Amino acid sequence: MTTPQLASYIDSTLLKPEASREQIAALCAEAKQYGFASVCTNPLWAGFVREQLAGSDVLTCVVVGFPLGASAKEVKAFETATAVAAGAQEIDMVIDIAAARAGEAEILERDIAAVAEAAHAGGAALKVIIETCLLDDEQKVLACRAAVAAGADYVKTSTGFSTAGATVEDVRLMRETVGPDIGVKASGGIRTREDALALIEAGASRIGASSGPALVG
Repeated sequence: MTTPQLASYIDSTLLKPEASREQIAALCAEAKQYGFASVCTNPLWAGFVREQLAGSDVLTCVVVGFPLGASAKEVKAFETATAVAAGAQEIDMVIDIAAARAGEAEILERDIAAVAEAAHAGGAALKVIIETCLLDDEQKVLACRAAVAAGADYVKTSTGFSTAGATVEDVRLMRETVGPDIGVKASGGIRTREDALALIEAGASRIGASSGPALVG
């Protein structure tokens, strides 16, 4: 895989609460330089990121219900609509993890569907973070199936803020579960080109990373 091809998989990410305007601007400049897929930040930066990326093909991505997923679906939907109105083109939401662990597929599907409706109404794609490190394989499959049923565009491994990040085994399981038509995003702990390529080989169609240049360098 060429360096530009690998760059096109990467969602360049900065989600630290103390991130400054200057750091976000630098992230956007770097994303344009390398040709990354998107810049992913907290929602308050949506409008600023969209402005910084104007004239490029790099998308504006924000997280919702982050990092715990433990807010009401109506709150997540409102957060999504607000972010999309400010310029977000992609939404990475955290699911109701407790519902996934309890096997409550209907509750989980409603949680995701509320955000999918808000995202798609504004023309934004939805990635659904299932936080694989907190789920067993049966729960991961249930969460992925709920995401597909609710209209998600991608499923995603991790927030990067919990106990572990992406693994090849989880990406492979997620790809097998959702099939070829839904994206799979691997995120959390991806620090080398070799890591990224292994995850892509396993089925990832996006890579979330806070060190994008290290992956393509």
